[in-house]
This record gives sequence, C-alpha cells and structure tokens, in this order.
Amino acid sequence: MNGLTIMLIAIVVLVAAYLLYGRWLEKTWGIDQEAKTPAYALEDGVDYVPAERGVVFGHQFASIAGAAAINGPIQAAVFGWLPVLLWCLLGGVFFGAVQDFSAMYASIKNGGHTIGVIIELYVGKLGKKLFLAFCWLFSILVVAAFVDIVAETFNGYGTDGSMIQANAAVATTSILFILVAVGLGFFLRYTRCSSTVNTVIAIALLILCIAVGLQLPIYQATGFWHLFVFLYIFIASVVPAWALLQPRDYLNSYLLIVMIIASVVGIIVYNPEMNLPVFTSFNADGSMLFPTLFVTIACGAISGFHALISSGTSSKQIKNERDMLPVSFGAMLMEVMLAIIALITVGFLATGSTLPDGTPAQIFASAIAVFLTKLGIPESSSSTLILLAISAFALTSLDSVARIGRLSFQEFFFDSDTDMEHLSPIVKVCSNKYFATAITLVLAYALAKVGYANIWPLFGSANQLLGALSLVACAVFLKHTHRKGFMLWFPMVCMIAITFTALSMKIVSLTSSLSGGTSTNLFGDCLQLVFAVLLLALGVVVAVMGVRKLIER
Repeated sequence: MNGLTIMLIAIVVLVAAYLLYGRWLEKTWGIDQEAKTPAYALEDGVDYVPAERGVVFGHQFASIAGAAAINGPIQAAVFGWLPVLLWCLLGGVFFGAVQDFSAMYASIKNGGHTIGVIIELYVGKLGKKLFLAFCWLFSILVVAAFVDIVAETFNGYGTDGSMIQANAAVATTSILFILVAVGLGFFLRYTRCSSTVNTVIAIALLILCIAVGLQLPIYQATGFWHLFVFLYIFIASVVPAWALLQPRDYLNSYLLIVMIIASVVGIIVYNPEMNLPVFTSFNADGSMLFPTLFVTIACGAISGFHALISSGTSSKQIKNERDMLPVSFGAMLMEVMLAIIALITVGFLATGSTLPDGTPAQIFASAIAVFLTKLGIPESSSSTLILLAISAFALTSLDSVARIGRLSFQEFFFDSDTDMEHLSPIVKVCSNKYFATAITLVLAYALAKVGYANIWPLFGSANQLLGALSLVACAVFLKHTHRKGFMLWFPMVCMIAITFTALSMKIVSLTSSLSGGTSTNLFGDCLQLVFAVLLLALGVVVAVMGVRKLIER
C-alpha cells in the first residue's frame, strides 16, 4: 500500500468520526449555548480569559500536538505500519477524542476547574491530593523531555563542531515568535478588530519572523538553550495567558496547520511508497507489542496530557459551550492526522524493517522535504521550515505544561473548604505561583540532563496512566450528573491494564540495571526509578478510589 491511500483512509475516518461520533456525544451529554462559561464568570485576566474559538483552538492544538505526535508513531513503526495505523485511528477516535472532550466538558460544567478538583468533588479530597501529586510529577517529566528536544533542535553545532545553519535559524525564528507574540497579545486584548484582520496580521508577523530568522541565525550549544528555554517557560507560566500564551499559540497554530497542509499536499503529489512492512513481529528491538506500542504512541492516539490542557487552560478560555466540541474533539482528530503523516514519512524512508537513521524530527522533516521537491520547493528550505514547526510544537507544549505543573502544585494545598483569608505561612509560600513554578522547573532541569531518549519510555507510561485516571474521573462525573458515560468504560479499563503493565516492566528493568551494576547513568536511572515507583503507587490508589465510586450504587 502507498502513503496516499493510507492518508485518504485516515481523512475519511476522521471526518466521519467528527460528524457522527463527536456530534452524538455532544447531543448525548448536552450543551447550553446560553450558559455563562467560567471564562466570563471567573474572569481574572490571568488564567480565566475569554477568547474566540479560533484562538482557543490554536492554543489547544498547538499545546497538545507536541513532539510526541511525531516521535511516537515513528518509534513504534518497528512493529510495522498496520499496528500503528490501527491504534492511531481507533485509539484517536474512541479513546483520545472522547477523553479530551469529556475532560473539557466536565471542567466547564464545574467552574473551569482541573481534573484534580473534579476528583475532589466526586471522589474525595484524598483522591484529589494524590491525583494532583501525580500530575505534578508528570509535568516535571514532560518539561524535562520536551526541553531537551527543543534544546537539541536549537543546537547550532554538530558533534564535530560544524555549524548547523538550519537549527540556528530555527532558534532565531522561535525567539522572534516570543517577542512578537507579546505585542500581538496586547493588540488582540485592547483592540476590537475582526477575526479576518487578526488573521492577516498574525500571518504577516509569522512570515516576517521566518524571513528574519533565516537571515540571522543564532549559533549556541545545547547547554545554553537548556537555560534559555527554562527561563522562557518560567516567565510564560506566570504571566497572564493573554500576554503570551494565547498569542504565541495563535501564531504557532497557523505555522502548524500550514505544515500539515503542506505535508498532505506533498504526499498527494509524490505518492510515496511504504517501504516499511505491514507487520514485523510481536517482539521488535527487544520490546513486546503489548504494552510498548500503546505507550509509545501517546499523543497520536490518547494522551493524559491532553486532559490537563482541556481542563487546565483551554476550559478557562471557552466563550460558549458550543465551542467545546471543535476545540477538544476537533483538535485531537487533527493531531491524529499529524501522527498518520509521521507514519507515512518513516514508512517511506525505511529500508525493510530497518528504520532510517536520525531523530524522529529529522526523519519527519527530511521526508516531507523530499515530497515537496515535486512542487519545486528546495529541499533545504522546506526541511528548515519543517524543523521550525516541530520545535514550535514542543515549545508550545512547554508553555502549557509548565503552567499545568504550577497549577497542580498550588491546588495541592487547597481544598474546597480552605479558608483563603487565614492560610498558614507554609501554605502561603507553597501556593505562591512563583515558588510553585520554580520548584517544578528546578526538578525538571535536573531530570533533563538524563536526555529525552531515556525519559521517553517513562513519560509514555505516565502519560497513558494519566489518561486512564482522567477517564475514571470523567466517568464518575457523568454518573453523578446522570449522564451516560458507558463510552468511557472500555477505554478506561484498557488504559489501566496497559499502563500498570508498562510501569511495572519499567520498574523491573531499572531495578535490574541498578542492582546488576549495568547502569550507564546512575543518577538518571535512580531518579527515573523514584519517579516510576511514585507514579505507579499514586496511579493505583487513585484508580481504585475512582473505580469504587464508579461501581457503587
């Protein structure tokens, strides 16, 4: 089978899923277009900020469509292209899109609060505390992995000391995006221009940043970019959402959508062959198909991180309940399309069952660049632009997850009956947004030194377990509000089984490596083992508490 056929099948499935399944869910649970959403009811100018549907969609899509949507399918392709295709389509529709929509729906119906607070309301205070602790640990993992990915994308020097112009240009353009986004944020907030005018301005600024970035590359090593990115996400997680988060995501969403459209067009005109086998084996590169496939492909199918974005930031920006379905369900389906494109790129460059050399981002960029040569676009130029888009994915995810980590840490010290006027000195310090952000990022910086490749298996397992816990929380919410929630049960049970297995295997592997003296990174492996044990323990307790509430009369 060729790549074009695979892509057309995916498009038909995803469009049908939105029109049929998505709208059925919306009708089944019910929306109130006249209701005052939390963005208006609790508007504070920092986290609760009403925004147009296009702006919130841009934030949601740019935040969830991180590097994982590209990394996962390419890494999992060792099992063949058919298992990846089936999991992306079936998991994306019946697991991921349902989770994203239900998380946003539950949040908006509960004052824009996160899944953690929803667990407190419908499961109990202890469940909320444990879940928030899990979310905080998970956020540290995500920040560590994605900072390393972004820093490597910006790295201006090769291992031999040669200068990498493409990476340096991507770094300059990304910095310009940040600076321009601040100005755009003030413009969008204090002017009342039409959406058409805003779109034209955003696209013009985007083109300007790219043009300047290509001409003025900044050459710095990975260590410098680690510090730079951590400083940036510290600022991004504490400033008002309208000042940086919303406008940067708005700018990046155009870049990301253009990248996807260009990729689709490139596949149509090139019609690449799938050199990757349909199926290789149940055991590839020392990993079993179950559970490896299902935790390696996270954001392309189901990702617990999405539930944090849907309930942690996007729900606080929705202006009308009718925007929930396109923003949550629609953004997830678009990310599935990105995962399918990533699968086609690795299938095209593979040699039999052997995957191409290079990082997933390099594989993706080089394949799309080859496709676009059919349109007369130079391979070097398109490859640079694709790398820029991928770094934008990861950097935008960092914006959001750093804020999520900060909110999770702060919310841990509050309950629904907390007397906000008489807080103890310790609670005042720990709930301070600057302190909460700093402690999150300091731990993430230490973990980032391990390298994303070593963190990724643990990130994938924790991510999917978070998805399972989010499904449990949403199912309990639907039950207690007398809404049908049976469509969440099968994904919930599957993800609990997958993630408990994967985390247990990771703990056994790390323990064997450390006890046998074969560990090549003692500090990194010890840190990962601590995280794995804590995540599994917290996950088991929260899952048991949630399921008990779900099955009790």
